[in-house]
Amino acid sequence: MVAPGKGILAIDESHSTCKKRFEALGVECTEETRREYRELLVAAPGLEAAVSGLIMFDETLRQSTRDGRRFVDVLKDKGMLPGIKVDTGVKDLALHLGEMVTEGLDGLRERLAEYKGLGARFAKWRSVINISEALPSAACVTANVHGLARYAALCQEADVVPMVEPEMIMEGSHTIARCYEVTAEVLKRLFAEMAEQGVVLEAVILKVSMVLPGKDCPEQASPEEVAKQTLRCLKENVPANVGGVVFLSGGQSDALSTLHLNLMHQTGEGLPWPLSFSYGRAIQSPALKAWAANRGGVTEAQKLLVHRASMNGLAAQGKYSAELEAV
Repeated sequence: MVAPGKGILAIDESHSTCKKRFEALGVECTEETRREYRELLVAAPGLEAAVSGLIMFDETLRQSTRDGRRFVDVLKDKGMLPGIKVDTGVKDLALHLGEMVTEGLDGLRERLAEYKGLGARFAKWRSVINISEALPSAACVTANVHGLARYAALCQEADVVPMVEPEMIMEGSHTIARCYEVTAEVLKRLFAEMAEQGVVLEAVILKVSMVLPGKDCPEQASPEEVAKQTLRCLKENVPANVGGVVFLSGGQSDALSTLHLNLMHQTGEGLPWPLSFSYGRAIQSPALKAWAANRGGVTEAQKLLVHRASMNGLAAQGKYSAELEAV
């Protein structure tokens, strides 16, 4: 899944997220417009050179191109793996103001069997961790890592590769040091919990946030510092036998997401696991804007998508430079 120079494209936005993004660009969010846009992504010529798999939403896994080809079959024919988001979203954590817990374990065994039958080969479950001086609480971390570990075990039982995603939220004024502290604790607890559940780490993909200061922190970190602290945190807290590590963009700009990944590959030596990307908005954004402005200009939008994916594919090898951005 994490092949050299390739990453994972996330197109698993919920209906509500799609509605927000489409309407901000003047596009009505309907089942057909979502299908139309996702066909653009799935069928983009050349995407497979930098992307090994796509994470899809339930609706997308079941959709087809205008000429009747299932999206899953389009991906397989291009050598890309179909993936599926299986959690049912985040909810307020009872008795813990400002904290969230991910739901979706009920009925997951049956959903995984169905998704496997529909062609999914890997899955994703996202947990959300808010950061402040007081947060996260021990209860929040416990609830979320337990959910991630049980999900991973159920995936492996179903012969579906689990992608576990503990996301440290960028909103807030926390320092990069506080983000490091929280990320380290969450990762330690997550891998301990997966060991308790008997999860085989060699068949797990970790999708994780970079170590970053909060958006409102008065002291922002340089790209070099982000790369340094992220690598240090991963090396100290992610077991060497994990199948692969991919980053979420988490609200970073398109350019910074690429730059940070590139710097990690240029400065990180002897990484024990493949290190790549699993971006959504940071790859899709230029294509979505182009398509929304000209729904007939699918080819141009696809070129922008493939360019952004290609830049990240180069970054995943430490070969990116800003001079390559001209399209």
